[in-house]
Amino acid sequence: MEPSFNISSTLSKAERYEVFTKQFTALIEGEHNVVSVLANAAAALKEAFQFFWVGFYLVNNEEWLSLGPFQGTIACSRIRKGRGVCGMAWQEAHTFLVPDVDQFPGHIACSSKSRSEIVVPLLSPTGCVQGVLDIDSDQLNAFDETDRLHLETICRILSDNLFAS
Repeated sequence: MEPSFNISSTLSKAERYEVFTKQFTALIEGEHNVVSVLANAAAALKEAFQFFWVGFYLVNNEEWLSLGPFQGTIACSRIRKGRGVCGMAWQEAHTFLVPDVDQFPGHIACSSKSRSEIVVPLLSPTGCVQGVLDIDSDQLNAFDETDRLHLETICRILSDNLFAS
């Protein structure tokens, strides 16, 4: 049976994330190909939560974040460490929740339709950033602590599956 991430909108946001996390964990179990797992992660998150843009940037030789699998409009191909929300999440190795991207110093506007953003690092078992999950909304203040908590859990699951030795 084909997995579906069309989760009932009658559930609370936290409940939707809990259902998503169980389904997603089962989907990627035993799959360790980075492109396959991240492509399915981006598609599943976009389908389940109707985000404007969902994707991954992966560390490339400690110089750039390079665009990985994503769902949405055309995106920036490379981002330097410390630049924009993604580059800061890489540099600081923690989640950035941005209610209004126009108020974030140095924000990189890959799409003028992006209004708010959350970026969560993908950490190796040693705490080294391997990439970031970047999610944009076309609405202001679209993300909150519920998103942060659950997306960090999803990124831990991804990292454990992909980067554990």
